[in-house]
Amino acid sequence: MTKNKNCTAKFVLISAALAMNCSLALANDSVQPAADGASAVSPATQDDHGLLFFIPRMVDAVPTFLPDQSNAPSVPVTAETEDSTWTDRQQKSIRNWADRTANKIDNWFGDPDPNQPASATLRVILDSSWNKHDDYEFKPRIRGKIKLPTLERKVSLVFGDDSLDNELQNNNAITNENTPSTSDKNFDKERAREDNSSLALRWSNFSKRLPFDTDFDLGIRSGDDIYARFKAQKDWQLENDFKFHAEQIYRYGIDSENYLRTNLELVHARPNQAFLSDQFSLTYADSQDDDLTWDNFTFRQHQFFYGNRFNYGVYTGGYYNDGNLRLNSWGPYISWRQPFLREWFYIQGDLNYLNNHRDDRSHFIGALVRLEALF
Repeated sequence: MTKNKNCTAKFVLISAALAMNCSLALANDSVQPAADGASAVSPATQDDHGLLFFIPRMVDAVPTFLPDQSNAPSVPVTAETEDSTWTDRQQKSIRNWADRTANKIDNWFGDPDPNQPASATLRVILDSSWNKHDDYEFKPRIRGKIKLPTLERKVSLVFGDDSLDNELQNNNAITNENTPSTSDKNFDKERAREDNSSLALRWSNFSKRLPFDTDFDLGIRSGDDIYARFKAQKDWQLENDFKFHAEQIYRYGIDSENYLRTNLELVHARPNQAFLSDQFSLTYADSQDDDLTWDNFTFRQHQFFYGNRFNYGVYTGGYYNDGNLRLNSWGPYISWRQPFLREWFYIQGDLNYLNNHRDDRSHFIGALVRLEALF
């Protein structure tokens, strides 16, 4: 128990220091206080020798044969196709049923405002993965949110796989932090049911005095694990088209106990151009074997049409355990995501070439496919 407390305290200090150091370093590189207390452009703006200028110049120097960025639609909008086929009608029916259910729940808490009706969103996901060591595996995932505007504060009902909310909103690759199945079956029905059984009430931005956006969840997960979860996030706009995003998540469950995760993202995005990004996450959990685990994606992202996403980059990941800090896995990867036939249906394919020191695996090819329907 003492070890868990020490690891938790260590993680909090590391996460806070890392987030503060990254944000302060980036801020200091881009902005310095003026004599009158206002913000003024740093000397790096004048001579263009700062880190935030060097990286874009290096990227711009690399020749590219890829098409220009585009926001042109590749599929018809849902309003045009919702009555076209049996599948479209089913999607519309589920979407309308979700909204009706949201309004019924909203009525429990007061008289609804016709100008602010309740609404619901639903993601239904099927993840498939393959590599020569683990063979094929299929994992269905679901995540839904019901907004309840009659309540005084911003309250919503969230359900399904809560690990999806631990990822960055624009997570670039197919990931799943749920513990891998120990079953020899390609599809573990019992594990899938457990992973998708979370239900919670969420209070968002419950205080205007806080300098960051917040979510507070109170609910139950994995059947009987009553938990509370807090998330804080903030964005910083830097010079030269850079921006920095930081998230801190803490969850405590009666069974799962402590879970902490820090997400950091640095993005360089110019209008109508592909952007460069680095996404980093650091995780501590009482339920995991390591004291800390970390993952990092450095990548460039293109958009060739609306809803499209083409990423290529390098992944690195590792762990800290019993005083041993190790790079456990690294390698290149590519990812392609796009709407397929309909605006509400997406296909994503990832291909990677990673190793795994802990399992004594040299570099090998892995493939992941995600089918995602939005309601």
